[in-house]
Order: sequence, then C-alpha cells, then structure tokens
Amino acid sequence: MTARPILSVAIVVFMTMVILRAQTPGDATPTDALTRLNERLNRGDATLEYRDGVGYLPSLLEHLDINIDSQTLVFSKTSFQHAIINPKNPRALYFNDEVAVGNVPGGDVYELLALEPSHGMVFYSLNARKVDRPRLQRRGIECTFCHGMGNRGALSLVVASVYPDPDGTPAYTSTFIGTIDHRTPIAQRWGGWYVTGTHGSQTHLGNAVALDPFRPLDLDPSGSQNLTTLSGKFDVSRYLAPSSDIVALMTLEHQVGAVNRMNAVAFRYNQLRQDGMSDADWAQIAGDIDELAGYLLFVDEARLVEPVAGTSTFTATFAQRGPRDAKGRSLRDFDLRTRLFRYPLSYMIYGTLFDGLQPPLRDRTYRRLYDVLSGAETGAGYAGLSAADRRAALEILIDTKPGLPSYWTTG
Repeated sequence: MTARPILSVAIVVFMTMVILRAQTPGDATPTDALTRLNERLNRGDATLEYRDGVGYLPSLLEHLDINIDSQTLVFSKTSFQHAIINPKNPRALYFNDEVAVGNVPGGDVYELLALEPSHGMVFYSLNARKVDRPRLQRRGIECTFCHGMGNRGALSLVVASVYPDPDGTPAYTSTFIGTIDHRTPIAQRWGGWYVTGTHGSQTHLGNAVALDPFRPLDLDPSGSQNLTTLSGKFDVSRYLAPSSDIVALMTLEHQVGAVNRMNAVAFRYNQLRQDGMSDADWAQIAGDIDELAGYLLFVDEARLVEPVAGTSTFTATFAQRGPRDAKGRSLRDFDLRTRLFRYPLSYMIYGTLFDGLQPPLRDRTYRRLYDVLSGAETGAGYAGLSAADRRAALEILIDTKPGLPSYWTTG
C-alpha cells in the first residue's frame, strides 16, 4: 500500500533533477543577488541587524534594495510554511526586479528567491531566530516541487489565485485558477490574497473566504472590494506595512509572466541545442520567442475599465527607479487608467534574466521586438499597439538600454 506514494515522490524527484540539469548547462555558478549577499556575509563585508519585533527582515530588505512598500499579503495555505498561514496571519512578500523575500510571522525561516540566468532562479532561506552569524542557506529540490512544474519543464514563479476557506485552505478543484499574470482578467485575480486599493466597479476574488464548506467556491463578497485599510482583518502591527497594495500586486503578476516565459524559452533552447540547432529546431522554438516578445509588449493584456489606485507609496517609488530617456520617460511609468503601464514594453528587458538569455535567443527576441516597435510587423496580433506608443517605447529603449543591436539605431 505504500509503494504508490513512494513511487510518486521518486518520480517527482527524478523530474525535478531533469529540470535542474536542463536549466543549468555545464557547471554554472550562480551570480545572483542572494549568492552575492551570502558571500559578503561570509567574508564579513556585510552584517544583518536583528531588531526586536521585526527580526532580520528590514536589514535583509535593505541589503537587497527591496522597498517595504512592495509588500503584498497572501493568506491562502500555498507555501511550505502553510501550517501557520491563515487570514489572521498572512504571509508577506517583498520584491524588486531580481529578488523576492517571503515572511510569515512566527515562521522558522525567511523564504528567499532570486532570478539567475544560468539556473533560471535560485532559492535560499534565512533562519528567523537571532544567531551570532546569520547566513543564507541554499535550498534545492524541496522548492522545485512547486516552482519546477507547469512551465513547459522550466523553473517558474507562482502567484496563484484560489478559493480559500476561513482557515485559508484552498479548494483544489478544476476551477483552481493557478498562476496569474497581466493577461488574467481582474475578476479572476487575488483569491487568497489581501488587496488594498480602489478599482471602481471592477471586482476581484481578494479579501474573501468561502464560509460554507459545502459551497467552497462561493466567496463571501462583503467588505472585500475597494478596501483602503486592512484594520480589523488581522493585526497589521506585526507587518512592516499596513497594506497589500493593488498596484504592487499587478506589477508582481506582470513580472511573473515575463520571468516564466524567459525561463521557458531558455529551457527549450538548452534541450534542443544538445544535438545542435537545426532549422527544424528553430522552427519549434520560434513560437516561444514570439510568445515572449508579445508578452513583453503587453499583447492581450487584460484592460482596465476604470482607474486603479494603490494605498502605499509603491506607485511613486517603483517609477523612480528608472532609467529615463532624454524626454523624461520611463518604461516604469504607470498608466492605471486603461492598462498597467504607460508604454507597451516591459521594464524586465533591463534585467539580468533577459540579458542572460543565450545570445541566439536574445538576438531573435530583439529582432522581433524591433520589428513590432518600428512598424515593420503589422500583423493582427499587434493591432492594439498604436503607432505613437510603438515609437515612444522604441525611443525610450534606444535611449536607456546599452548593448542594443546596431539596427535599433541605424534602422
């Protein structure tokens, strides 16, 4: 009777090892922000300060250049620390373009994840208890049980929308929405999350639980929409910020989609190139490249029908990170009236994951982006991109992104 569970675990471990081998060609050493911080800690060039009530968290975020206003709160039991996560004790997530930090009050560890081109992403934890010499611990297969499935074989970020009960336990049914990104309709987002901000008549699944165990998909909508405070939901004083900002959530979801598509196309390329890339191989991967380029250009983005506004400083501080072109424009500028960002090209194009794509993949993605933004590509799939928006995005990238192929400036 025990053979089947043991076999299932063995299969998962084997699949995960295959994923890791395909994701990390050769014996590549991680070069991510977490690995660099740990090296500094080991050399004594950096220290983590422990503060009563908040532990190492503020110091950790400061070292990683993560703003506190990026805080989002998830109360569904969808983490390996699920036993202590519930609507009264949500898990806090903080992020920038390259790193994410998770913290559950009362938890044993901080959960850390960083993007890294040769691995896709790497996982660490930090002991939440005060110790003499705090150090990051590299994590492996246990993290890839969730992050190693469902992305065409590649490692993935996961921001799920679920139907939680009063304890935060998801109803795992065929209606489980799974990972969401900027293409997901607002009405299907944020099940199991707290959401602070205004969004007009648009409705979402956040801030709500299913009260009737016999109707697990019927969330109680009372007091769940257009919340500007979480007071009364739980003790917000246990967190670094009192918010779970809607704009931060939307930005995180956008990043998830970009990261997962970059990892998927890199994974596929590593698989195919082992025997040398033929024309047939490139034909197979062309669709993945087109999917990545389309996502970076916000093709099929779920449109806003009314303006959205957050409740923290995230909207301002995120945009301040730049870079900006000679006209003062940035790919980080928000729109929040009909769409998430003002210009239809993702700021994730500046990141280490994009720059770390294998050169043939990066070159082909650049070509696809250029063809669309320059107006050479006029297919129906890009009809929603106006000529003015294409030109603006093209000009911003030329002005702010070093190392572009020469044809971006010469035509």
